[in-house]
Amino acid sequence: MIWTPITIEEILEMIHSTENDLNDDLLSFWNLIKIDPEKWIEEEYGKEGDGFWVVGLIGRKVIYYNDIEEGFNISDYTTFGTIDEYICNQDDLRIAILNIYGLLKFLKK
Repeated sequence: MIWTPITIEEILEMIHSTENDLNDDLLSFWNLIKIDPEKWIEEEYGKEGDGFWVVGLIGRKVIYYNDIEEGFNISDYTTFGTIDEYICNQDDLRIAILNIYGLLKFLKK
C-alpha cells in the first residue's frame, strides 16, 4: 500500500471529534492554543508529505499530526513554520492536549 498524506478534511474531522469529548477546562485550554491547521516543515521525514499539520501552538511548542505514524505529537520549534524534531508517538489529540496542559500545571507549582 502506498502512503498518502492526510488531508485537511481528515485533520479537521479529528479535531472536531476531539473537541466534542473535551471537558470545560480542557476545552477552554484547547481553544487558547489551537490554530487553524497549517503545514509546517520537518526536515528529517516531513518532506515527502510537504510537512506535517500543526494544530496547536503554545510558547515554543507545537502539537502536530504525524501522518506517517498516525498520531499527534508535541515538538519544540525554533523558527516559526519549522518543527524542530521528529516525534513518532501514536497519541490521539486528546492525549497531546492533556500532556501540554499537564506540563503547564506542573510548571505553575
